[in-house]
Amino acid sequence: MPNEVTLLSAFLVGLLGSTHCLGMCGGIVSALTLGLQPDLRRSPLRLAPYLLAYNAGRIGSYTVAGALAGAVSAGAFGLMPPAWVLWAVRALTGVFMIALGLYLAGWWPGLQQLEKWGGKLWRHVEPLGRRLLPVNHPLKALAFGLVWGWLPCGMVYAALAWALASGSAGQGAGLMLAFGLGTLPMLLLVGATAGALRDFVRQVWVRRVAGLAVLTFGVVTLFVAPGHGAHQHSHVHPVGSSGFESRTALA
Repeated sequence: MPNEVTLLSAFLVGLLGSTHCLGMCGGIVSALTLGLQPDLRRSPLRLAPYLLAYNAGRIGSYTVAGALAGAVSAGAFGLMPPAWVLWAVRALTGVFMIALGLYLAGWWPGLQQLEKWGGKLWRHVEPLGRRLLPVNHPLKALAFGLVWGWLPCGMVYAALAWALASGSAGQGAGLMLAFGLGTLPMLLLVGATAGALRDFVRQVWVRRVAGLAVLTFGVVTLFVAPGHGAHQHSHVHPVGSSGFESRTALA
């Protein structure tokens, strides 16, 4: 798929999946907002730098994680025959998108196990965030977001599996950046409206629509045959070339 389509798909997955974000990150944003002075909370212009800084830090952490995942896969894919690389990319991306869709819809809690594993790392990271409280300056909000971007989250882990399938650090970073930007509208709104939006997205039908949409991404990736060019081994270039990156990152 063209890189632009891949990044748009990652953005849409983040946007649709952000209904899940409100259960974890939404509570953090609300706590950050409620910890500010009342007159600051009542002014959208004065509140905006805090919300933007927090989310910039959070998305920055996602981007770093995506770069690391892409770098790992670049090394691994370099050891595989080209035909295997295309199969591995499709399988890894499709399976995790399907798992994420089922998870968002509430039909399969399997990704919670990944959150438990991530919790072991989080126990060492979380105290860094507590030292930044109270958040009384946008720079502290930025640092707070950088820390809380590593919060264990099944949705983020599924997106990282997509980045892992990218085959390059740059592509992995781009995917996670686009994914993070997709989650931004929902978390900016919850920071400004606190509870009203969260009550809406907690409705079962909202989560199931979002889950079905993401699941569809996975099914199409896994089962719909790629274009003719994907079958030609001569079109598959070694890891690190622009041709490899553009042809193996699937939307």
